[in-house]
Amino acid sequence: MWIGNHAKFLDEKIQPILDKAGSSVNAGLEFSRALVMLILEKLAADIPCLLYDDTLFCHLVDEVLLFERELYSVHGYLSSFPSCMHILSEESCFQRWLTVEKKFALQKMDSMLSSEAAWISQYKDITDVDEMKVPDCAETFMTLLLVITDRYKNLPTASRKLQFLGLQKELVDDFRIRLTQVMKEETRASLGFRYCAILNAVNYIATVLADWADNVFFLQLQQAELEVRAESNAVSKLELGQLASMESSVFDEMINLLERLKHDMLTRQVDHVFREVKDAAKLYKKERWLSLPSQAEQAVMSLSSTACPMLLTLRDRLLQLEQQLCHSLFKIFWQMLAEKVDIYIYQEIIMANHFNEGGAAQLQFDMSRNLFPLFSHYCKRPENYFKHIKEACIILNLNIGSALLLKDVLQSASENETLKPNQPSATAALNELGVYKLAQKDVEILLNLRASWPNTGK
Repeated sequence: MWIGNHAKFLDEKIQPILDKAGSSVNAGLEFSRALVMLILEKLAADIPCLLYDDTLFCHLVDEVLLFERELYSVHGYLSSFPSCMHILSEESCFQRWLTVEKKFALQKMDSMLSSEAAWISQYKDITDVDEMKVPDCAETFMTLLLVITDRYKNLPTASRKLQFLGLQKELVDDFRIRLTQVMKEETRASLGFRYCAILNAVNYIATVLADWADNVFFLQLQQAELEVRAESNAVSKLELGQLASMESSVFDEMINLLERLKHDMLTRQVDHVFREVKDAAKLYKKERWLSLPSQAEQAVMSLSSTACPMLLTLRDRLLQLEQQLCHSLFKIFWQMLAEKVDIYIYQEIIMANHFNEGGAAQLQFDMSRNLFPLFSHYCKRPENYFKHIKEACIILNLNIGSALLLKDVLQSASENETLKPNQPSATAALNELGVYKLAQKDVEILLNLRASWPNTGK
């Protein structure tokens, strides 16, 4: 206030006198510097009396930070001049500041997690803004970390900044542990609203930390940390190389722990839905694939009634989780689920049965016209996520001539394996049919699952 009130007088009355005398002194800056020196004396006297009163000490730190910000942004104070941040950086004062900062941060974390709106997104009714479906507690926590960064970023030394960075890492780890504890309470309802909200929170924090890692301020801290650790030999040559080349970041350890938690939670959800799908597929496994009517005997192909429970379960769970998980998490979820369903149907239904012409056609219809389209909302070519099923259906539905020809090619390739280990003709024949995923031996098994072969006299 004093600097602002005297600015006009200093510029109009004092500065011209200094200019006339040929002095390079800036009246406004000198006045500011003199006032800062008085403030430093006052702080040096007051701080020892306030160290053990958390409320007053915290208020003092807030006032100093606000004063510093205004001094540099509004009044053009020079960084080479004395600063109040030097007082806050002195050992006794700084350690107290760290302690108080941590205490109040933990209190805020208690309050944000116990809030009734903790797991609800502030923007749940605004689709464009709510893409990540971030629960209120996660957003509030990251705002808290951002505020802490803003408070310590103007400290004069890198070593002090690194100590605050250490506090931020501690808080992230504490919050992760709290999220894990709440998640464990919700394990039995792994598809429930709160479980999904925790998963969205974990994903959001990991994403924001990864973004921060590319911020210039944190890159400078990474360089400072590299120098400190190199001097103390507290890091391996490999880690030194990764830090120096910016392959890793100051938040890597935290991000890795959050990613592991995210993966564990997603795996639990996928396993839950997959169990439901397997239960719903019990009747489909027992379908009489060997005695189904051929396409020619049916007016119109229709979905197997035994497949309905399995497909309805899949549809309902996909819709539910699409609404509850953010886009990036849901994408991982459905791809993991598709992979499991693909292998399950291939191993437990296709490889465990024999198929007549009608059974093979019915399987292809159920898969290509009903299972794959369930995932078409999430990608352009869903069949590419069910390669085992897709290729098995190709083999089972080959016309007799093509099937016999393929069988001969594979048989010749097997017999000549000792002479020509890299037999190209078998692979080329399979690729020509659109089979890339299945191994030659698997294709031979599938051909043997076909029930109707003509009598060739062999």
